[in-house]
Amino acid sequence: MNRPQQAELIQPPIRLGRIGYLAIYLVFAAVLARTLTVESIRPLLPIYLVVELLFLILYSLVIFLKDLPGWVLHLYFALQSALILWLLSIYPEFDFLILLYLLLSAQASLVFGGWMRWTWIGFFILLSGGSLMFFLGVLRGLSLSLTTIAGELVIPAYMIVYYENEIARRQSQALLSELQETNQRLQLYAYQVEDLVALQERNRLARQLHDTVSQFVFSILLTTRSAQVLLETDPVRLPDQLERLQALTNEALAQLRSLISRLRPSEKS
Repeated sequence: MNRPQQAELIQPPIRLGRIGYLAIYLVFAAVLARTLTVESIRPLLPIYLVVELLFLILYSLVIFLKDLPGWVLHLYFALQSALILWLLSIYPEFDFLILLYLLLSAQASLVFGGWMRWTWIGFFILLSGGSLMFFLGVLRGLSLSLTTIAGELVIPAYMIVYYENEIARRQSQALLSELQETNQRLQLYAYQVEDLVALQERNRLARQLHDTVSQFVFSILLTTRSAQVLLETDPVRLPDQLERLQALTNEALAQLRSLISRLRPSEKS
């Protein structure tokens, strides 16, 4: 199958759910029950039951198998259509069998997309009405097939809407998950940036603290040494030097307190 044809096929990852499957198999159960109760086909009952069972097996396989090639799906729908048409040709009065075309229409709406989907649905509608009009006459065949034809239009349309809504919901969930993941990454980046800024601020304050302490300690050492020299050579000037030493010490303590108060909040963060 070439690329354009593959683009027309739908291999939906979603499932109909229990209610959808229950509805499908209830329709088949109705056909089976009707087969068992129609007296006119009693002599042919084994043939009808075997063919209907084969139809059910093939139908179920296509429902639950994934990634079937396009040619397999086309062959499958052609085979199923031929089986129904053959049963109708055996006993056309058993018009209830065209409900199986309704099941095929619903299934085609899930496995095909675009124009291919509606081509098969139109084909099933044509077989539903055309086969009965061919076997039973135009007016009678049309009257008996109208309800099924309506279902072949309405049910696939509903299933297509359901499928598209489900796809949109899943895309929204995926987008929401992606946004949440992106938000978490942004928060992590914000925390990392905040930690980096705090670390840079602590380093800056540490350098400033080191430089300030070194400067004041050096000044205090020089002043202390000058005081020692004045004590021996000129004691009269010693009080001035001691006052200067005290001023340097007070200023150093004030600078240290200021830097420490600025450093503590950063350390807490």
